[in-house]
Amino acid sequence: MGNCFERKWREGWPPQPCYSISMNQMSDIAPSMQQPLDAQACWDAFMRRDRSLDGRFVGAVLTTGIYCKPSCAARHPRRENMIFLPDPAAARAAGFRACLRCRPDEVGRDRVAVEAAQAFIGAAETLPSLEEIAAHAGYAPHHFHRLFKRETGLTPAAYARSLRAERLKAALAEGESVTDAIYEAGYNAPSRAYADAKRHLGMTPSAWKDGGRGVTIRHVVVVSSLGPVLVAATAKGLCRISFDEGEAELRRRFPKAEILPGDAALEALAAQVVRLIEEPTRPLDLPVDICGTAFQQAVWAALRAIPPGETRSYAEIATSIGRPRAVRAAGTACGDNGLAVLIPCHRALRSDGGLGGYAYGIERKKTLLEREGGGR
Repeated sequence: MGNCFERKWREGWPPQPCYSISMNQMSDIAPSMQQPLDAQACWDAFMRRDRSLDGRFVGAVLTTGIYCKPSCAARHPRRENMIFLPDPAAARAAGFRACLRCRPDEVGRDRVAVEAAQAFIGAAETLPSLEEIAAHAGYAPHHFHRLFKRETGLTPAAYARSLRAERLKAALAEGESVTDAIYEAGYNAPSRAYADAKRHLGMTPSAWKDGGRGVTIRHVVVVSSLGPVLVAATAKGLCRISFDEGEAELRRRFPKAEILPGDAALEALAAQVVRLIEEPTRPLDLPVDICGTAFQQAVWAALRAIPPGETRSYAEIATSIGRPRAVRAAGTACGDNGLAVLIPCHRALRSDGGLGGYAYGIERKKTLLEREGGGR
């Protein structure tokens, strides 16, 4: 992407004559192609070569007549020489041709294959193997494994486990017996369901169904520069980090759990949480025990992947997990985050750059972003 002298290297032989498309010509593009795009967000995606946004739009270079996907490795053109279009079809209709280096037309095929695989996994009565999933999508297993994780943030097996755990959670919430819920969710044996439930629900199926009965949660309220912080954990890891809450709020969330004061182990975890609040750029790998649907987990994983000092819009987060239309749901998942700061939902902004909401107040969100280096 860039100037005419690069085109022989990028597009192969024979090179085509260099030409440019004027902005007046661009005004003739059909209205159906002129879908609203955030040009600055698109440009930023190209600048960081954001692979997660491949297939969501293309960038077209006026001086070369080439269009590329955001992750294209070629040298970037000048900003004034680049426009953004919703898809390759719109770019071709406007007179541009595909870059043979990044092959933007192939991204759509990959995304369709992943969506087909997700549907295949969702319809399967038992967990299909990687080979079966890849064969259904028409790819080699090792290649599709990487492709699926790139598009969804999860491996096919992890996606399938999350989907089953979500079904189990729904069945338990509807009042079914634990045994019936396990088999209805697609498990062949209770042992696998209990293993998945510990990972995805934060507790066993019976405990989830019964308001946390049988689960011991220790808690402590510690002082930070942003106010009092509730830190609570099961034996597995942190299950709640929140500002301005205490034991009463914890009991409402887990009405049948055994709620106990913190011990030395929790005090050590709480000290690290406070350190993270005071120095949010410091990387910490703390044990967690939180429940969430497959969608929520994907959003939370996307949040944790945002580097300190950077932000993402809710639309970018939704797009990064393969659900570009689920912007509102992504925002809701951010709000459902139970581990403040550790899962950095404060790094999520509105598409216009506004701070948006924050469960613990906009001033705290603003302070955290300032401590990290100021967002975008």
